[in-house]
Amino acid sequence: MLQPYLQKNDKLASRLIIAFSLIVFTAVVVLGRIKLDVDLGFDVHVFATANAFINGTVAILLIAALWAVKRKQYALHRNFMMAALLLSVVFLLSYIAHHLLAGETSFGGSGTLKTIYYVILFTHIPLAGLILPFILFTAYRALISEWPAHKKLAKITWPIWFYVAVTGVLVYWLISPYYQ
Repeated sequence: MLQPYLQKNDKLASRLIIAFSLIVFTAVVVLGRIKLDVDLGFDVHVFATANAFINGTVAILLIAALWAVKRKQYALHRNFMMAALLLSVVFLLSYIAHHLLAGETSFGGSGTLKTIYYVILFTHIPLAGLILPFILFTAYRALISEWPAHKKLAKITWPIWFYVAVTGVLVYWLISPYYQ
């Protein structure tokens, strides 16, 4: 197993994780209701395309990290997970930029495809909003080398994070024909 990177301080970690998660959640909700009328000279939906690419890459990194940990390649697992975390931060910034600049897009399809889209969307959104503190607490347990607690949390966090990443790509694929 790997050595700890952080000194254990559960009280401070909990406060920081909860505060950061609430700030991110609030920023996404509030900024998602604002549309800036700015002409950047390029199609702002490039951010949505980047988001789908980032989500797909995060999903691949999560699979690679799972593969590495199953083979007891803990340093490689850590590197894959840190890359997934960093890309998720980039995703968040790009997501906010897209919604600030492009506003909302309505799904224009019908029938079964519309039902599929909304089922995916209505599971993706709440899970995306709830997963952040789980990701951060799971990472914290790894960074202080509390492996049993890390593993217990990861069994909950990993599949939800993976689902959110994959469905993020699906949401993009389904809604992108309706971008204007």
